[in-house]
Amino acid sequence: MQQVSRNDPAPSRLRYRIQRMMLTPVYRILLRVGLPLAVVVGGAALWLSSEDNRDWIAMTYADLEAMVHERPEFMVKLMAVDGASDALAEQVRARLAVNVPVSSFDLDLDALKTAAVALPAVKSAQVRVRQGGVLQVEVVERVPAVLWRDGGELRLVDDEGVTVGSAATRGAHPDLAVVVGDGADRAVSEAMALMEAAGPIKKRLRGLVRQGERRWDVVLDRGQTIMLPETGAVRALERAIAMDDAVDLLGRDLVTVDLRLPRRPTLRMTDYALEELWRIKEIQAGDTH
Repeated sequence: MQQVSRNDPAPSRLRYRIQRMMLTPVYRILLRVGLPLAVVVGGAALWLSSEDNRDWIAMTYADLEAMVHERPEFMVKLMAVDGASDALAEQVRARLAVNVPVSSFDLDLDALKTAAVALPAVKSAQVRVRQGGVLQVEVVERVPAVLWRDGGELRLVDDEGVTVGSAATRGAHPDLAVVVGDGADRAVSEAMALMEAAGPIKKRLRGLVRQGERRWDVVLDRGQTIMLPETGAVRALERAIAMDDAVDLLGRDLVTVDLRLPRRPTLRMTDYALEELWRIKEIQAGDTH
């Protein structure tokens, strides 16, 4: 009887391991997703390794970007400056140096705002692009409060002590009082309070002089000076004006009214008044003998 050989239905050891591996979820994902992805990434990397291909991508992107940026609805055709005088508006335009037409994508609004505020006469600014292709610059201009005589120059200073600009002559700003002395620009708020208190004698007011960066002298016409204390300067000036109303103090032949010691005000008379006073005393003394 002849023996018939049959194939062993059991898989080989290698095939068995491959089948077990294919049943593992991780390997199934790697084969379905990872392998195609690796082929794609490898192909892209190989294609990008060519410098010509990279240049083509850069040029294509630049062309697309230019097409979008240069669309009419994104172009700025005009710059408008509001809230500023004509002279300051020209300074703002020169400082921002925006050459229109220009794409709104090429404008750094924060940098333009910083450049506008850097101008001494600009207190604050807002910059935006409005409909119609207009670059809108809204400026709050600093208003000069006093004229500060700094050495041989006249400077315009606002109520915060910020130098706004220079003045050619005193007569160009007749409505502004003059302050003089070191540190006068840093005490503008106090100077303005004194000028307000000096309302009754405003026509005679010539200016304020800062002494030692500590206190003020009020300078009037006819060479008269009211010397104020370091503290309570406004109250002291009001007291001097009250005495003037009562006894015409400032109408007399006085050089200085010294109020630095509140409890002991001192008056200094002119040389002519002193001579007249001594002459009257001598006459009175002669009459008594």
